[in-house]
Amino acid sequence: MIKAILFDLDGTLLPMDQEAFTKAYFHHLANFMKPLDFDGKQLVETIAQGTLDMVKNDGTHTNETVFWHRFQNVYGIEKSEQAKVRMELFYGECFHETKQFCAYQPLARKAVDTARETGARIVLATNPIFPKVATAARIQWAGLDPKDFDLYTTYETSYFCKPNPRYYQSIADQLGVEARECMMIGNDVGEDMIAQSIGMKTFLLTDCLINQTNADITQYSNGSFQVLLDELKRLTKTA
Repeated sequence: MIKAILFDLDGTLLPMDQEAFTKAYFHHLANFMKPLDFDGKQLVETIAQGTLDMVKNDGTHTNETVFWHRFQNVYGIEKSEQAKVRMELFYGECFHETKQFCAYQPLARKAVDTARETGARIVLATNPIFPKVATAARIQWAGLDPKDFDLYTTYETSYFCKPNPRYYQSIADQLGVEARECMMIGNDVGEDMIAQSIGMKTFLLTDCLINQTNADITQYSNGSFQVLLDELKRLTKTA
């Protein structure tokens, strides 16, 4: 019996041009940080390295702590604190300018609602490299609401990142369910389908497929949003 259904966000519930989105995100953020006299190139490099640090997080500290530790190493404590405050403002004031590189998928709402009808708990298992305010914004871009999810992962409360299997195990642990009682839905073979390694059931959404290693995707249940909806409806009937 499936007790928890996990959805990825970027490229799954929220279709996007990942490369264009990332480029625009860094561009707008660097411009927004100029009043604090940050060198744009160094700032982007520091954010990128801080993100890599989060991906490598061993669970000792939250992703937030790991990210800002990188900033403190580069800029010192005082300027890092200023940067943190300024970035919070950015997500509230300018982050929406990157929305143009995302698309709206009307079936995203239907998929989440259908998943809810199975009686399972619903999780937004987005890679927790963003703060809560940024994640909430992206949820809304997808035509959804943070309240649609029993849990959504952010850097403030997460200790691991994709593709670390411990990220998925930590979600199961928080929900008090076994990994085998969960289903992970995502578009990235490397980051999302790794959930299968701890016993989670998986569904690979192929609409915005990311398969960097050209893996054989026939080993996973896979298909378009319509195929996903059919699978969720089947789960509803057996719930």
